[in-house]
Formats: sequence, structure tokens, C-alpha cells
Amino acid sequence: MQVTVETGEGLERRMRVDLPSEAIQEQVEKRLHELVRSVRLPGFRPGKVPLKLLRQRFANQVEREVFGDLMQSSFASAVAERSLRLAGAPHIEPEVHPAAQRYGFTATFEVLPQVELAPLTGQVVKRPVSEITDADLEAMIERLRVQRKTWVPVERPAQSGDRLTVSFTGTLEGESEPFAGGTAAAVPVEIGSARMLPGFEDGLIGAGTGETRTLDLRFPDGYQRAELSGRAVRFEVTVDAVAAPELPAVDEAFARAFGVADGEVERFRADVRANMARELKTRIQARTKEGVMNLLVASHQVEIPKVLLAEEVRALKGQMRETIGAPTMDLPDNLFEEPARRRVVLGLLIGELIKHNGIRAEPSRVRAAIEELASTYEDPKEVVDYYYADRKRLAPVESLVLEDQVVEWVLSQVTVEDEEMSFAQLTDPASVGTAGT
Repeated sequence: MQVTVETGEGLERRMRVDLPSEAIQEQVEKRLHELVRSVRLPGFRPGKVPLKLLRQRFANQVEREVFGDLMQSSFASAVAERSLRLAGAPHIEPEVHPAAQRYGFTATFEVLPQVELAPLTGQVVKRPVSEITDADLEAMIERLRVQRKTWVPVERPAQSGDRLTVSFTGTLEGESEPFAGGTAAAVPVEIGSARMLPGFEDGLIGAGTGETRTLDLRFPDGYQRAELSGRAVRFEVTVDAVAAPELPAVDEAFARAFGVADGEVERFRADVRANMARELKTRIQARTKEGVMNLLVASHQVEIPKVLLAEEVRALKGQMRETIGAPTMDLPDNLFEEPARRRVVLGLLIGELIKHNGIRAEPSRVRAAIEELASTYEDPKEVVDYYYADRKRLAPVESLVLEDQVVEWVLSQVTVEDEEMSFAQLTDPASVGTAGT
């Protein structure tokens, strides 16, 4: 077997393998003799089919099978001998010329890059420091009250926060008839929720029941309905009813609604604080992890295999389609290339850090992670047993534990600066970036 490997652009490699025809013919003859004992053909007893007839009928098929098997085994052997680390599956082009007794193939593939780890000494990572105050607890309980608000009809002009029931007709500028979908009745509109066209809700502040208002607005550029994008529109809106929000009292009934069986308000408040503490811990870990990952990306130049980038883009597109419930939606690759690039780079860096430092997922930490997850379920033991019943179920948890151990290792190499942050700052979705890979 003769093997040559050429270096292409970037991480691409082209491997040319010439297989010895004698080895192929030897395997063909061996398999044909094995067929004699098992093949059944009309007019012949089992095991009595002439080899010459078998060769006429099956030689080409057997030769293809032998070539395919040798192609796979020889490629794997050549890759191992040259210590090549493939980034993805190869593209193989067979070259078969039986008449000339020439057999071979060309495999094109990418290899993983050599990752050079940069020294991290002297680098800085900020770690949030926060605590839950009484004011944070009261703000959270207030949010829970708002979630369970009811609406009470009022006889006064509408205010921000009120819910109006309206009927409206919308007409585009330059047209005399309402546009398709521009007419509706008994529509609930919560002022300040920002669910309607910009200016629609604010334009109803001060309106009373039975009042009609004219709102001259404009659909935003890039509006989901292309025919309306950027168009000026006039809405005639009639207020059918005005209702004000009424928040429930924090009493036994309220506590029971959140799972406190005996309705003890202080126990409810303790449960809320405990949940906030768990969330705060998670957010601090996420922020710290994000800082570490940002540092790793900024400190290294890593060549990315195109095949890994393409796989990550496909994965992110699939996640997006699942999230929005549109499994067949055509999404452009460029929307996902930057986050995909980051994930590939981090995956390569974390893998190299794990290998270089001999990091292994500690069983006790894997157990602790599963038990923490299980603690939020009604029967924690059942959840723990589920994970440990199948070794494969532990793999995702082990990966997360490994990432956490890498983060800890990085933190041990850099200067960590504590950063005071409030609970609100840490739990505001707009203030938390993408952490991890």
C-alpha cells in the first residue's frame, strides 16, 4: 500500500492511497470460495455450485465489497500511522481500473489545528459579588403579585398600566379602504406592554370609555409583513372599556398559590429568598464563566476547520428553528457564523486545556451537580437514579463539570477582581451575555 499526503489550503489534506491489486484479488478469491458453501442457485445442490459459475455471477459484486472494506481499513491505518487528527468525515473518491489492475482512492479532509496555549499570568477576570437584600426580596414578591393581577373596570381616563378593550380600523396612507387585517373588535390592549405598533398604546392614555381617537402612526422598517413595512397608517380607535390592575394581597391564599401547603406567609417568603439565592449563584457562575471564556478567545488565535464551523452553524440553525417552531424555515448562514465560530474556538481551547492539564471530571462533583438538579423535583432520588441507570445520561453533566473545572483552573492562573453588583443587575436578561460554549 502506497500512501501520499498533500497539504492543501489551511487545514485541508489530500491523501492518495494505492492498494495492491494482488491483495484485492486474493480477498476476492477467498470470499468466492466461502460463497461456494452457502450460495443457492437453481439446478445445483447447496455447496455444489461450480466456482467458475460463481465467479461469472458474483465476481464484480465481491470485488466492490472487498475494495470498499480495504478502502476503509487502509484509510484508518494510514491516518493512525501519520497521527492525523481528523476534524470531520473525509470525502473519498474511489479510483478503480480492474483491467489495468489499479485500485486506489483519494481522500480529502481537514485536520484539527495545533492549539498553542497562551500564558494567562497577569490577565484579569472580573467576578461578580452580590447578596440578596430585603429590598430585592420585596421587589421579587411584587413581581409575583403582578403576575397574578386581576382587572377591575374603572370609570376614569386610561392610565399607563391599564388594560383597555378597543375596536379599531386601520387605513394606509393614500388608500380609502382598511388594509387586510387592519380591522378588529374587542381587542385587549395593556398600556405600557409595548405589544402594539409603536405609539398605539401611548396614544390611548387619557382616553375614556366610549371615546374614539385618531392615531397617525407608521409601521417600522423591516415589519414582519413586508407590504406594510415603513408605511404610514391612520387608526380610528374606539375605547370600549377601561380596567385597572388589582394586585393580590400577600396572605395565606397567595402563599398557597405558590406551593406553600399551610399558607404560612413567612415560609413563603423564605422559599422565595431560597429560590433567589439559587438563581443568584447560577448568575454569578455564568458571569464568571463568560469572563473566562471571553479571555480565552481574546488570548488565542485558533485556525478553525471549515467542517466544524459548518456543523456548528447547522446546529445553531436547528436550535433556532426548534425555538421558533418553524422546522423548515430557510435561515441564512451568516446569522450564525459568529456565535458558531466562538463555540468552535472555545471547544478546541477547552479540549486542549483538558488534555494539557490532565483534567478529569471528578465523580463527586458530577454527583453533586446531579443532586443539585434533582433537588428542584418532587422526588430527587428518582431523578438521581435515572441519571445513574445509564452511563450515557451522565455524559452531558460530565461535560459541564469539566467546563467548570477548566474555569477554575483558569481562575487559578489569572488575577480575579471582585465586582460589586446588585441582584437586579445580575438577573436582568439584558445584562447577561452568552456564557460558555
